[in-house]
Amino acid sequence: MISISLCMIVKDEELVLGRCLNSVKNLVDEIIIVDTGSTDKTKEIAALYTDKIYDFKWINDFSAARNYSFSKATKDYIMWLDADDVLLEEDYIKLQDLKESLDESVDMVVMKYNMSFDKNNNPCFSYNRERLLKRSMNYKWLSEVHEAISYYGNILYSPIAISHKKIRETPVDRNLKIYEYILSQGKKLAPREEFYYARELMYNNRLDEAIEMFNSFINSPGGLIENKINACKDLSYCFFSQNKNVEGLQALFRSFQ
Repeated sequence: MISISLCMIVKDEELVLGRCLNSVKNLVDEIIIVDTGSTDKTKEIAALYTDKIYDFKWINDFSAARNYSFSKATKDYIMWLDADDVLLEEDYIKLQDLKESLDESVDMVVMKYNMSFDKNNNPCFSYNRERLLKRSMNYKWLSEVHEAISYYGNILYSPIAISHKKIRETPVDRNLKIYEYILSQGKKLAPREEFYYARELMYNNRLDEAIEMFNSFINSPGGLIENKINACKDLSYCFFSQNKNVEGLQALFRSFQ
């Protein structure tokens, strides 16, 4: 049976951290909490579950914080969660079975991430996330915001789901401020980062800038095709919001191309 290190980065999560850790504490073999500047009782709550609590000075870089948390892991595999994630009962059972039966030739387990739920609490929007990672593969998080790990190695796609149960909204300009900070440092955005930066501009109603960035991303040779299709949809929203209906339709038709 494999062993698992749970690695988390947190800040001011006193309302949800206990709920998260209670849902998974008996499945993991160590819990590593990296705090990026809490002023509430987050660290006191974490201390009820682990003594492996570390401080990390916030540098506008989610990947740096997550990679630091990974560096503290000692078990066979690393699992990451956000503080407002939970493992529901049926998924707990599935993950327990996976832990007992996983072939150690598997390097990465990709799981569902349930992000939205209907009135009956059934998931209505989910996507895949890299969730369980072999520590010896030395996987690294990339990008300061909207961070992710590149897929490589022997990958298993699992029906197990992590459920995102947020109870407070993230400030709408949080990620935009991080992008503006890294741009002020002279960094050139990769295609994937252009896509997410364009979305943050759109969310903050800076539509002309969003249009320019979406077009830059769509026209670039790099980037995932699914992101480019979504960029066409988001581009159409920007145009329709400006009553530019012809341009909005053209953006939608461009998604077929």
